Amino acid sequence: MSVVLGYDESPGAERALQVALEVATAFGEPLVLVYGAAAPGPTGEESRAHREAVRQAGRNALEHAVREADAAGVPSTVEVADEKPAQALLDAARRHDARVIIVGSWGDSPMRGALLGSTPHKLLHLSPIPVLCVPTEGAPR
Repeated sequence: MSVVLGYDESPGAERALQVALEVATAFGEPLVLVYGAAAPGPTGEESRAHREAVRQAGRNALEHAVREADAAGVPSTVEVADEKPAQALLDAARRHDARVIIVGSWGDSPMRGALLGSTPHKLLHLSPIPVLCVPTEGAPR
């Protein structure tokens, strides 16, 4: 089994990383760090350049998370997928037999998340395994 974390260096993802490290340590499981880098739409040279730039940004973001996992003694795997974040996390969870998917929250209202389709909102409705949504530190209770 594993713990899957959606990570993008946002304030919510930073706090979610700390929680994911705690969960992975508690269960003695590896951490799968996932960045969904969905392609922007039509294909073409500009699209390919944009896709590669987004993938590189994802790899750069995940480097920080890998360093944190290494410091905590948690083995980690990195995946940068050409999918929207929710789908990338669902696919990674299936492939890695995840115990839980962990994501951070930016503090959007539930209504805004439902209307705009936030990643946590999508996961809560689509995931066959538990989803742990970690609020940004200092978020109202």
